[in-house]
Amino acid sequence: MIKFRLLLWALALLMKKAAKKNPDFRQQLEGKDFAFQLQTADGALVRQYRVLNNTVRSKSKAHKSPAFTIAFRDAEVGLKVLTSKNPNAFMKAIQDKDVVISGDLSLVMWFQGISKYLKPSK
Repeated sequence: MIKFRLLLWALALLMKKAAKKNPDFRQQLEGKDFAFQLQTADGALVRQYRVLNNTVRSKSKAHKSPAFTIAFRDAEVGLKVLTSKNPNAFMKAIQDKDVVISGDLSLVMWFQGISKYLKPSK
């Protein structure tokens, strides 16, 4: 559970850094104004991400009306899916019902698209 919590926090840091330093990532944020959240299915662990004014902010609590939510069966599944090197891990987890998505699917696709900018620097 702690590793998953740290991963969600680190994801926020990587997005903040990319928003400041990566013009391609900044372009993906252009004109966006919404919140989304990643969480465990039971809601015991949740982190919201707020995209506004070409920045990303984050809090470790649920947002009252996120544009989309990605809920992982549990923290272990979340950690496994989000750190997988397999590009199909996310889709397989959805098919296996280990991941449930609610809300705006076009923004979920946007989120998957920006993940390439969030690799930690070596």
